[in-house]
Amino acid sequence: MDTQKIPQHVAIIMDGNGRWAERRKMPRTQGHLEGVKRVAEIVDVAVELGIKVLTLYTFSQENWKRPEAEVSMLMQTICKALDLKSGELMRLNIQLRFIGRREGVPAHVLKQFERTAKLTSKNTGLILNLAFNYSSRTEILDGVRKVVEDVKAGAFDLEDLDEESFSRSLYTKGLPDPDLLIRTSGEQRISNFLLWQLSYAEFYFAESCWPDFTGEEFRKAIAEYQHRERRFGDVAGV
Repeated sequence: MDTQKIPQHVAIIMDGNGRWAERRKMPRTQGHLEGVKRVAEIVDVAVELGIKVLTLYTFSQENWKRPEAEVSMLMQTICKALDLKSGELMRLNIQLRFIGRREGVPAHVLKQFERTAKLTSKNTGLILNLAFNYSSRTEILDGVRKVVEDVKAGAFDLEDLDEESFSRSLYTKGLPDPDLLIRTSGEQRISNFLLWQLSYAEFYFAESCWPDFTGEEFRKAIAEYQHRERRFGDVAGV
């Protein structure tokens, strides 16, 4: 693997936990438990490869429509994982961030996110973004609202609005756009995830469900990315 062509920012849609469990005649909740274990392995590889930012689509705004028992179990699992892994995040110098709407998140879950984010805020290694209660369309609307509020307050001149300034109004303010998007489970869509930020990202679709997406396949995705020619609208070889 070419260590000079490691993507700065990798985004992952961790899809297929429920289907993985159903195929094995297990409760869907078991798939989510296995998925949490996979996160730890992928984070370890990301740290080893020197990736700067890893954004994981953890829970969308649409996911609240799932059965109440499944959602409740997911909340418990996420809180427990953050609590248990906080020491590991510190050891690996990982900074945890939360991107998404705060409104509507259960108080105990939000408290755990904020506690872990504060604990790791001074770490200087991998930035681990958990997209939680996240919707990209909502993010863009929130960005527009912020621009309008700043203009009304006299803090921003509308004539200065461009792509760079608008990006500073998004949840991912200050971070590079993803170079690579990975989605597991064979689905080939981005499901309202980082619509603005993925404009020039390379896509990698894995057939395996998330609980089966190993560190080895993650490396394979990075290796394939390294063989692609990113032109950003330019002509090859120019």
